[in-house]
Amino acid sequence: MSTSASVFRLSRRLENVGFSDIVKIRNKVMGLRAQGAAVYQFEGGEPFLNTPEPIKEAMTRALAENRTRYAPSSGIPELRAAVAAKLRERNRIPAREEDVIVLNGGMQGLFAAFQSVVDPGEEVLVFSPFWTPIRDLIAHCEGKTVLVPSAEARRGGFRETLARYAGERTRAVYFNTPQNPTGLVFTREEAEAVASFARDRDLVVLADEAYEDLVYEGEHCSIASLEGMFERTITCYTLSKSYAMTGWRVGYAAAAEPWLTGLKKCLLYTTNGVSTPSQYAALAAFGLPTEFYEGIRRAYRTRRDLLVNGLNELGLACDPPAGAFYAFPDASRVHGDSRAAADLLLERAQVATVPGVVFGEHGEGHLRFSFSTSPETIQAGLDSLRRNL
Repeated sequence: MSTSASVFRLSRRLENVGFSDIVKIRNKVMGLRAQGAAVYQFEGGEPFLNTPEPIKEAMTRALAENRTRYAPSSGIPELRAAVAAKLRERNRIPAREEDVIVLNGGMQGLFAAFQSVVDPGEEVLVFSPFWTPIRDLIAHCEGKTVLVPSAEARRGGFRETLARYAGERTRAVYFNTPQNPTGLVFTREEAEAVASFARDRDLVVLADEAYEDLVYEGEHCSIASLEGMFERTITCYTLSKSYAMTGWRVGYAAAAEPWLTGLKKCLLYTTNGVSTPSQYAALAAFGLPTEFYEGIRRAYRTRRDLLVNGLNELGLACDPPAGAFYAFPDASRVHGDSRAAADLLLERAQVATVPGVVFGEHGEGHLRFSFSTSPETIQAGLDSLRRNL
């Protein structure tokens, strides 16, 4: 039986969608470990702590009480109410329960947000360096990513810089703070400048606040909390980073109409909801005391300072990141090509990092180190770099 190339092909919307470079690096590290090599892993994006006990206990109770049937597609009412209260109290976002949707992690929220907003040929302004999947999420919509250098915006003004990169087909701005991979935290004044630009140009803002609870310098400002912004912003969150729930796959988003209808449709025709027991576990997360957040910030700050001080001593110039759990040092003394620099660190010192160019052209010359690991691993990795660089 003959086959036709015109039949055995992927749909066009997937042509420009790639796979994660970080996953490829992780697979390489796993291969080295399988061969018995000791590898100091700084390439990951997973919290170092375990899921807090109250969350796990809530899951156990949900299972024991047979709370395992279908839940409303948008989420159990108790969780949506808790999320809305959190958004009002901590983020200053004027969200009601009906403005909230529970999702399978932050990624499903971002996927649904871009699908709800971007049509083929439309452009999205993305501050760069940027979290790598964003370009692929835009490509899946057959949209175009337009990179806006964050450093240029801070030097030359956000409105002025955005105006230079915006065009007739610009539809939206992706606004990630604290930022992955640099740890940059946009100030309130910077968020207000972006908001003003979005209002003037009638743009939608896709806000990614995955690291909202990990801010060490300054304050976290939700752009949807600013005047006139809730109605034009889709804000996406995950429980993965704040509560060490990466494997639980629970997130949520807040938006007004028509965006919420778009999110609901994307959820309905992909997963039709989130695991019911996991939602009861997530509900417990919002009941954790203030001391929990203070404690994790202290722990991360200790790790940040240990890593950043060590990198600077090694000549890998690095400013302390204001948020998230990544350092983004200049690695040009190792090699001008960040992929080559990452390979050299892995081969010579068994230190696994992520090449900066993975996060866009403005990340070239840098490496991303995660300090979400034990202080012992950070120190051992730095010692290996001292011996082998």
